[in-house]
Amino acid sequence: MIRLIDAARLKTALHDGQEIALFDVREHGQYGEAHLFFAVPLPYSRLDADVFRLAPRKSVRIVVYDDDGETVAPAAARRLIALGYTDVKVLQGGTAAWKAAGLVLFAGVNLPSKAFGELTERAYHTPRVSATELAAMLARKDDVVVLDGRPLTEFQKMNIPGAICCPNGELAYRVRQLVPDPSTRIVINCAGRTRSIIGAQTLINLGLPNPVCALENGTQGWYLEDFPLEHGNIRHYGPSADESGMRVAADQLAQRFDVPMVDADTVRAWGIDPDRSLFLCDVRTPEEFALGSLPGAQHTPGGQLMQSGDQYVGVRHARVVLFDSDGIRAPTVASWLRQMGLDVFVLAQGLDSGLALAPWQPAPALDLPGVDAALLAERLAAGNVVVVDVRPSMVFRKAHIAGSRWSIRPLLAEFLAGEHRDIVLVADEPAVLAGAAMELQQLGLSVQLLTGGFAAWHEAGLPVHSSPDNPPDRACIDYLFFVHDRHDGNKQAARQYLAWETNLIAQLDPQELQSFRLPVSPR
Repeated sequence: MIRLIDAARLKTALHDGQEIALFDVREHGQYGEAHLFFAVPLPYSRLDADVFRLAPRKSVRIVVYDDDGETVAPAAARRLIALGYTDVKVLQGGTAAWKAAGLVLFAGVNLPSKAFGELTERAYHTPRVSATELAAMLARKDDVVVLDGRPLTEFQKMNIPGAICCPNGELAYRVRQLVPDPSTRIVINCAGRTRSIIGAQTLINLGLPNPVCALENGTQGWYLEDFPLEHGNIRHYGPSADESGMRVAADQLAQRFDVPMVDADTVRAWGIDPDRSLFLCDVRTPEEFALGSLPGAQHTPGGQLMQSGDQYVGVRHARVVLFDSDGIRAPTVASWLRQMGLDVFVLAQGLDSGLALAPWQPAPALDLPGVDAALLAERLAAGNVVVVDVRPSMVFRKAHIAGSRWSIRPLLAEFLAGEHRDIVLVADEPAVLAGAAMELQQLGLSVQLLTGGFAAWHEAGLPVHSSPDNPPDRACIDYLFFVHDRHDGNKQAARQYLAWETNLIAQLDPQELQSFRLPVSPR
């Protein structure tokens, strides 16, 4: 029996101070169109791949929902129970019932972080500069440095001419190396607003003597004023950092916002606490994490943890422990997470603490028979097999096996209704493939996988197709056009996105507003 919870009881549970994981199990595009404020995206297609990382404690309260409480949420709940979760409920009536109860649904992604950015600007009166003003500074060759607070992968898509990539989580650690002169003006930008605001206010809160401001509306504001953007740059922070004076500033910042420091023994005990969830977060760069981290930690780049924490921490009111190797980045990031309302701590001695936790375990792998690329090509030509590609829809559009078809886990039953031929699945991630295979096995179909995935097919020199309009937009439920089109030369989408971002605060109810801990006014 699937247990249900109505909208009123769920609203109370979200604000009772106890741990709860609220999972939107629709696909990413559906989630981004209308969802609950504290919902964490856990698409049914990725449930087996992501749930143990997002909800490491099997007894935590979990509520899942979809559009109507009947489409995909019951299947997701049954799967969670099969994976060992013991307290799982479905939101009765889904988002339709939530809206009918007079409660607000939100568009977009990373809502708590986005709303927090707008509230931060209001609370601190963060200085900002318009695109026109910045363009004039650059044209005059003023003493100004533009630091882009996004990860390098985003920076490469488009950047302000001359900007340097320095993700927000790295600012405190690297700003003195990038901007050694304390009189140089620093402008922080991102794609839109949030990371521009948080990045600029980070340097101000650290007491940096430089004049600091945020670029209003980021690269989108720049583009809307018809200023040129650069593309494909890899100009970013160097391999080392100048820590002069910043460790003291970071310590003072942590003290200002009451960020507790905890030792390894304490965190080790928390790791086996049956009543609380624990997230151990390495906030360093991808390069540093790849060289080694603490056992049981997940990589959560500091800037992204502030920007999109719901991609890393799936349990509201859980314990979150941050660490680094320098004593600067973790306290700085923690100062913001504390203001966002998280129960956050900094690990004393960081990477050198000797802490080791049991790693979260992925879902059990399915033992599926494989077929190599050459044999699959023969079978496709003979017409006795159906190749189903369950990679992201936009990846399929760019390149896929000639003759293959795209689908996704929640659509497979309808997509393959009446099909009796063997099915060969193409996927990049084993857990995503396993989830799709289970759906097909429940339909009684014979399922195999392409050994080596699409890469093996491509390397064999076999026919590959691209299809910019297939699957059609309406079928791409895993892709949120509202968010991504703003980066692809679509000015209307950029304006729509900025209007959404600036209007977020007005949609929050008193309980949602009170979940944050921002100062009433800057100290």
